[in-house]
Amino acid sequence: MSRPHPANTAARHAISESLKAAGIAPGTRLLVAVSGGSDSLALAMAVLFAGPRNGYPVASITVDHGLRAESAAEASRVRSFLEAHGADPAIVRRVEVNPSAGGPEAAARDQRYAAIAQVARELGAIVLTGHTADDQAETVLLGLARGSGARSIRGMAPATSLPGAPDILLLRPFLSIRRAELRAGLDDMGIRWEEDPTNGPESQWRAADGSLLRRVAIRHMAIPALERAIGGGAVDALARTAALLAADDDALETWAADAFEEMGGRLDIKALRGLPRAVRTRILRRAALRSGVRGGELMRWHIDHLDDLVMGPGGGRGINLPGVRAVQRGGKIMLERVGLTVSDGSAQSANQGKDSNES
Repeated sequence: MSRPHPANTAARHAISESLKAAGIAPGTRLLVAVSGGSDSLALAMAVLFAGPRNGYPVASITVDHGLRAESAAEASRVRSFLEAHGADPAIVRRVEVNPSAGGPEAAARDQRYAAIAQVARELGAIVLTGHTADDQAETVLLGLARGSGARSIRGMAPATSLPGAPDILLLRPFLSIRRAELRAGLDDMGIRWEEDPTNGPESQWRAADGSLLRRVAIRHMAIPALERAIGGGAVDALARTAALLAADDDALETWAADAFEEMGGRLDIKALRGLPRAVRTRILRRAALRSGVRGGELMRWHIDHLDDLVMGPGGGRGINLPGVRAVQRGGKIMLERVGLTVSDGSAQSANQGKDSNES
């Protein structure tokens, strides 16, 4: 018997390491999200190999967005393929996507994650997706283009909660593996994958101004240009950057959480002034989210103004945040929900602010 292709060995090892790092006990059902593209098919083959051998039952879900005439037939083929290779059950879920609801890409993503969450709950499973180092590099570049901080540039986490479903664990075992490697492994096994035209530059899906969707433009224009400009290695370097930033951001978040606890969960101005800005602003964000600030509307400039309130002169100054007013009072920053009672930021659990930062 010939040895497996090195890419397939690496993929299987990545699955085992991901489960071990997350502390997933044997017997836990693994739900693999499989679109039929190369990344998710490579994931499915690796999980279907490594999972049962280590005591993990494996199921799959394929989401049919119904946006192309051939999508139903493609989803059916993927299900039959996965059933033949041991997925039990292999599930297809059809969703309805409203392209005008925040843009077609965001609307499809929201519906897809909602369908995956529903199936994961039905099966009592954790979820695995096939995001690769290439996807991670795109995420880092998108964060850089938006002028985001470490919270965004750190990219996708290898283990986190499923978007929109904090009760469901999501693992991304392939964040350090290139898409080209996974495709080489599939070629070695004689497995063909579907190419989704919505991911290409000729896609009819467009941004509001008619330009390419940002991630499509990053994938097909920005990254190839960057690779040519620096002679290759850009994707791997960006993926490493994400991992390093994640470690730094985690350390700063831990420092912020500990310092906030030492303040008794209150925004003590004197204590805050003694902290580095990177720690101080994390505390302020955490406290703002706890106090009822609308998280989806909390912007970087809100935190900057809140920090100015801490570092500036006294005199009972205040600023408005989304749904909350922050004021200086008695040597502290008090967060007052509009029409409700005053809070010093100490209500609710210490995990809320951190959970809200997930990329």
